[in-house]
Amino acid sequence: MSLSRQNIVTYSPAYTLVPTYECFNRCTYCNFRTDPGKSPWLTVAEAKSILQQLQNQNVCEILILSGEVHPLSSRREAWFQLIYDLCALALSMGFLPHTNAGILSFAEMEKLKNVNVSMGLMLEQLTPKLLNTVHRHAPSKLPEVRLQQLQWAGELQIPFTTGLLLGIGETEDDWWQTLAAISDLHQRYHHIQEVILQPHSPGSQQTFDAEPFNPHQLPEVIAKAREILPADITIQIPPNLVKDENWLLACLDAGARDLGGIGPKDEVNPDYPHLQEQRLRKILHPAGWELVPRLPVYPQFQRNR
Repeated sequence: MSLSRQNIVTYSPAYTLVPTYECFNRCTYCNFRTDPGKSPWLTVAEAKSILQQLQNQNVCEILILSGEVHPLSSRREAWFQLIYDLCALALSMGFLPHTNAGILSFAEMEKLKNVNVSMGLMLEQLTPKLLNTVHRHAPSKLPEVRLQQLQWAGELQIPFTTGLLLGIGETEDDWWQTLAAISDLHQRYHHIQEVILQPHSPGSQQTFDAEPFNPHQLPEVIAKAREILPADITIQIPPNLVKDENWLLACLDAGARDLGGIGPKDEVNPDYPHLQEQRLRKILHPAGWELVPRLPVYPQFQRNR
């Protein structure tokens, strides 16, 4: 079925494997991380048991979502090898891996390309002023380092997902500048599949004391993003973070066309359960939208895989 039809909204039937929750960054809005050494790492044997149970459950994407081990840590090599092994395992069992593990070296990205159909990294916001606030204790959130990650993905021709986190202390101009940077890189390398527009949604673990991003503002942001981004980049929104069904539909009317990976749990926003496929269809179908599953690698990139 063609995904170019105007009334189609896509999602990825997905399951998230977390190699480790430990992370050397301490972003104040995070509801995912634990301190280094404070939580056990997933083993390959445990992952295999999980994946065996998923083989008949219509799951396509295995999202490898990890906290970051410091690049200079003595455990970095073992951490990277675990991520690689989990991706290889998922592939061998018929799934399609997509890795989002924070900042990677060029060599690490090049290796992971062999066992992933796509990869991702949220830019969040490129403004350096957040290094004085929410990213004060997050060394890998340097804007130039994250932007370089997108450039390396382009050089390696890795189908890539990135995105913005909205409502963490940035301005509207910061949104447009971050989107323009994504657009510029994509026009050079043609490798960005989708851009996620994720509203800050307070969770029970974070220390960042701020109101949630107003979801009623999202359609306006989406419409402007659609003007800035090339037409072949899909805009994704997380439906579990847009509680008002009418505003979810307004986001689609404004130009969003993907709802991301839908699985049992949103690991990044654990206080906000995913809306499952059947529920989403009940919202979308009466408004004329058709919900269609997709692969974690978009059709225009599949010829290169």
